[in-house]
Amino acid sequence: MTENSTEHKHFAIYKPYGFLSQFYSNSTQQKRKRFLGELDDFPEGIMAIGRLDEKSEGLLLLTTDGKMSDFVNSQKVEKEYYAQVDGDITEEAVAKLRAGVEIGFDGKKYQTKPCKAFKLDTIPDVPVAQQKIRDDRHGPTTWVSITLNEGKFRQVRKMTSAVGFPTLRLVRVRVGNLGINAMQAGDVIEYSTFALR
Repeated sequence: MTENSTEHKHFAIYKPYGFLSQFYSNSTQQKRKRFLGELDDFPEGIMAIGRLDEKSEGLLLLTTDGKMSDFVNSQKVEKEYYAQVDGDITEEAVAKLRAGVEIGFDGKKYQTKPCKAFKLDTIPDVPVAQQKIRDDRHGPTTWVSITLNEGKFRQVRKMTSAVGFPTLRLVRVRVGNLGINAMQAGDVIEYSTFALR
C-alpha cells in the first residue's frame, strides 16, 4: 500500500461507547472524558483514521501512516454502520436514505450522496449495549444497515433523523473488507497492514 509500510503500526479497535476518538487532551473541560490511550499502550505518532463520536461505537482503525489514513478517509473505502432507530422504519424511509437526504453540516444544508441502505430482518450480532437504550415497552425499535463512502460529522444520525427515525445506537461494523467479526468493546488487534479492498 505504501513504501516502508512495515515500519508503520496499524491497529483495529472496537471503540467503546463513551470514548472520544483521540488519545489525550490538554483541555481542562475534557479531563473527565475517556480517551483511546486507555485501551492499549499505542506507539508514538498513532492517529485515528476518521472518527466515531463519543456516543457511537464499533470499528475504528488506527495507524502511524499518514498515507494509509488519507486512503481510508478517501471515498474509495466503504464504511458500514448498523443503526438502531426509534420506531419501525419504513421502506419509504430506507429508500430516502439510499437516494440521499438533506442534513445540516457546518451551518449549511448538505445533500448526502446515494448510499446502500436496508432494514435488517433480525437484531444484529453486536456486543451488548454499554448504554441504556430505551425500553421496547415505549414502542418498537429497528435496525438498519447504512454503507457510506463519505463521512460528515454525525452523518448517519442526521440522516436517520431526517427521515423521521432518530438513531438510538450506532455501531460501525465494517471499513472496506475489514469487519468487527467477534470483537468486543475495547478489543485491540494489531495488523501488519490494512488490505481494505
